Amino acid sequence: MAAMRDPNLIEYPESDGQPMAETELHRDEMFELIDMLRRHFRGREGVHVSGNMLIYYVEGDPRKCFAPDVFVAFGVRAGRRRIWKVWEEGTAPDVVFEVSSRKTSLEDKGKKKVLCARLGIGEYWLYDPEADYLDPPLQGYRLLDGAYREIPIDIGGGFVSQALGLRLKLVDDLIELADMKSGSVVPRIEDHREQQAQEIARLRAALREAEGE
Repeated sequence: MAAMRDPNLIEYPESDGQPMAETELHRDEMFELIDMLRRHFRGREGVHVSGNMLIYYVEGDPRKCFAPDVFVAFGVRAGRRRIWKVWEEGTAPDVVFEVSSRKTSLEDKGKKKVLCARLGIGEYWLYDPEADYLDPPLQGYRLLDGAYREIPIDIGGGFVSQALGLRLKLVDDLIELADMKSGSVVPRIEDHREQQAQEIARLRAALREAEGE
């Protein structure tokens, strides 16, 4: 009879040795999505936004893993992780985004999508920033009765994410995120920096005016 392996000695690698993204565009869009989602959920407890992190879903078997480009999990502890173990977190992510490319589009539409459904991931999004491999280049799926059903395009050409409370739409082939309650658009990184710079300039001008009185 084979000896049982000590679960404390099982190694769960932090990298699968694969490149993070196929092109600069795919890498940049991964970063944009992570940054926008983090800013949208800033201040809300129990929300973790990350990406390109190995998620292990079978305790004791480090072969059972995958690395979503972007994911969001609700009802989890605060803090950074190096890897994600479903049995320790108590949950798989609630939402997964895959930024599809020439090399990944078939797996994103096939094996990875099936796995995410099996893990109970409530929403699965595919985004092709080059608009070459997916038609349409933004697609959303919601888990119903154990299977993904396509999220329909609304009258404005966007998609509603019930899990995120956001409306997703392509603007010039780039994802736009808008809050469902307020309608406000989550600014992209450069727009956010410009807004911050404008606000700092406004505050400084107001301070100079006050000092001059």
